[in-house]
Amino acid sequence: MSDESFASFIQRERDRLNSEREAIFTQQQELETKLTGLNRETAAIDAYDSAKSGKAPRQARAPRANGAGGSRTGSKRAALLQLITEGGGLTRREILERMGLKGDKTGEMSVSNALTALAKGNQVARREGKYHAA
Repeated sequence: MSDESFASFIQRERDRLNSEREAIFTQQQELETKLTGLNRETAAIDAYDSAKSGKAPRQARAPRANGAGGSRTGSKRAALLQLITEGGGLTRREILERMGLKGDKTGEMSVSNALTALAKGNQVARREGKYHAA
């Protein structure tokens, strides 16, 4: 096998793996969106049940100290877009680390949802595993 054919084989494999990763990432985002919807429906049923039974409703969680859950989605997207622009292209992991959300499942999901929305709105593009401002 010549070096050129081996190099093209490696590139094809890299492209195939990146495509699979992208498909899995998309599925993950869809599942996270479904889970968020189910959680909302469960909360609504709990609120209805509490109101009907006369019991006090369950307390909502307080916003986290790192800011997750406390701001509006649009401002999170704007902050995320600014971070990506200033970083000149960042991976999801780099974004989470810079935002101080690594390990915070709720914060990570929020960032993932915002990245998906930004990508759908053609504000960011994903190339070679990194998000770039469009």
